[in-house]
Amino acid sequence: MANVTIKFNGKEFLLSCEDGQEEHLEELLIQINQKFNSLKNDLGNLGENKLLLITAVKVMDEYYETKKKVDQKKDELKILSNKFRELKSLIYEYKEKKEKEISELNQNHFKLKTEIIENQKNYEKLIEEAANEISNFVDKANLENLS
Repeated sequence: MANVTIKFNGKEFLLSCEDGQEEHLEELLIQINQKFNSLKNDLGNLGENKLLLITAVKVMDEYYETKKKVDQKKDELKILSNKFRELKSLIYEYKEKKEKEISELNQNHFKLKTEIIENQKNYEKLIEEAANEISNFVDKANLENLS
């Protein structure tokens, strides 16, 4: 334990604190001293005990107001965190849906491409057959004209 000598309201006090916390304790006491002196200037000398009580009440009021704001911010953060998780879930659902749609489109594209190739082959075959029949008809007609 470390010891710190502080001055409060014109008097010196020896306080103990954890090792390494001396500077922090001094900072806290500076703040309390400022509050105490401010109240003393604003309210006059009501007596040390009453001023100490009012100072303690003021410090506790600030503490609870700060705690209330911190709790409120924690609640807001929790709500935002839940909304973020919900949004993240929706994004993943949307991504999966779009990937499925893309996969289906690719399959349909492949089927259509295969169908086009097959139709092209059938069309070329029909054209060739029609050309052969026309050629045979012309040949046959020429033979009949020659005879």
